[in-house]
Amino acid sequence: MKPSGRLLALEALESWRNGTEFADQIVAETFARSALGPSDRAFALELFYGVLRNLTLLDFWIAQLRPAPVTADVRAILRLGLYQILLIETAAHAAVFETVALARPRARPLINAILRRALREQAALTQQAEEQPLSVRFSVPEFLIARWSDQFGAPAALELCRWNNRPAPVYARINRLQTTVDEFLRRHAGSFLLSGSANFVGLPDPGAALRAGDCYIQDPGTALACELLRPAPGELVLDACAAPGGKAAYLAEMMGNEGTLVATDQDETRLARLRDNLVRLGVKNARIMRCDWSDENSVRTAAFENQSFDKILIDAPCTNTGVLRRRVDLRWRLRPEDFARLQRLQSRILRTIAPLLKPGGSLVYSTCSLEPEENGGVLAAFLRDHPNFRLTNRKETFPFRDSVDGAFAARLEFSP
Repeated sequence: MKPSGRLLALEALESWRNGTEFADQIVAETFARSALGPSDRAFALELFYGVLRNLTLLDFWIAQLRPAPVTADVRAILRLGLYQILLIETAAHAAVFETVALARPRARPLINAILRRALREQAALTQQAEEQPLSVRFSVPEFLIARWSDQFGAPAALELCRWNNRPAPVYARINRLQTTVDEFLRRHAGSFLLSGSANFVGLPDPGAALRAGDCYIQDPGTALACELLRPAPGELVLDACAAPGGKAAYLAEMMGNEGTLVATDQDETRLARLRDNLVRLGVKNARIMRCDWSDENSVRTAAFENQSFDKILIDAPCTNTGVLRRRVDLRWRLRPEDFARLQRLQSRILRTIAPLLKPGGSLVYSTCSLEPEENGGVLAAFLRDHPNFRLTNRKETFPFRDSVDGAFAARLEFSP
C-alpha cells in the first residue's frame, strides 16, 4: 500500500492498541521512520491524536451506525474515517475513499457503507452526541468526571473536559543561557512573548530554535516550581526527579551556570535524554546521577550527605491530570487506584529527600496533578510529622481558571 498520512496514523493507532507505549513515544519512533513530507506527517499526527482524544465518542457513533459487533481492525479504520467526517473538515470523497482503501478487500464494502451513512446522517449523529453525558461527549473515563465534579463543581469539570480535548499549542521557554529574549524574537520569525510572561513564547515552527538550543518546549505552568525555588549562583541544588530536563535547565539558568546542580532520575533511558537536553541547552554546572528515591539501596548507593543542599526541587511522579491535554492517551492509562498509589510514592520520596536540606534551605514539592491527595494531602501529612519544616508559599494553576496547564508547587523551609 502506498505510504500516506492516513496509513501512518493507522499504523500508530495499531501500535498503541497492541502495545504498552505512550502515544508520544509511538510518535517519536513511528513518525521518525516515515519518509512522508511535513504536511502528510502533520495530517497523520492530527488523525492519531484526534482519534485518541475521542475514542468513546467515535465508538458511540460506530454503535449508532452498526449495532452489530465489528472486529478490532475494522473499528480502527472506522474511527479514522468518522473522525475525518464528523470532527474535522476533510473532503468527503477523500475521507471515505482513501480511508476505505486502508482496509483488507473483504472489509471494504462494510466500511464504505458505514462511512457513507455517516455522511448522510452527519447532523443527526452530531445532535445525538450532544445529548450524551460528558464521559461520551468528551471521551473521558467516568471516574475522572466524578472526581472533577466533586472537587471543582460541574461547570469547571465541563471546562476541563473541553480544555483537554483541544490540541495543545506549542509554547517554549527561551533559554537565556544561550540567547536573550530580544535576540530570540529577532532570530525566530513568528515567535511572540506570551501575555504576562518575560521568557515564554509561542512559535509556529520550533525546529530551528530547538536545534540551536535557544529554547525548550515547555508550558508556563511548569515554571511555577522553579520560580518558587529560585536558586542562586554558587549554591548546591538538587533536582531529584529531573528527566527529561526542562526544569533542571531552568534552574541552571537561574544559577547562571554557577554552583552545582545535581540532577537525578531513576531510569537510564531517561537519564540519557536528560543528559542530551542539558548539553544542547548549554548547561555547564550539572552533575547527573542515577537514583531511585523510593529504593533504599539506590539511595544508599548515591551516598548523599544529610543537610548538604541549599535548595531542593522534588517534581514528583504523579497522575499528570493537569496536563492531559498534552498527554493525549493518559486518560486511558489511569485507574482509580493510581491516586492512592502515587500519593504513597510521593510521600515516601518527600520523606526520603527532606533530610538532605540544609538548615535555612528551601525545598519545593511540585506535581502536574490537579488532585488534592497528591498535592495538599501529601504536604499536610509531611508537615504534621516534620515540625521543623514550614510552608512559606504555595501556588497552583488550573486550566479552566488560568488557561495554562495544571500545576502545583509548594515551598518549604527547614529551621531545626
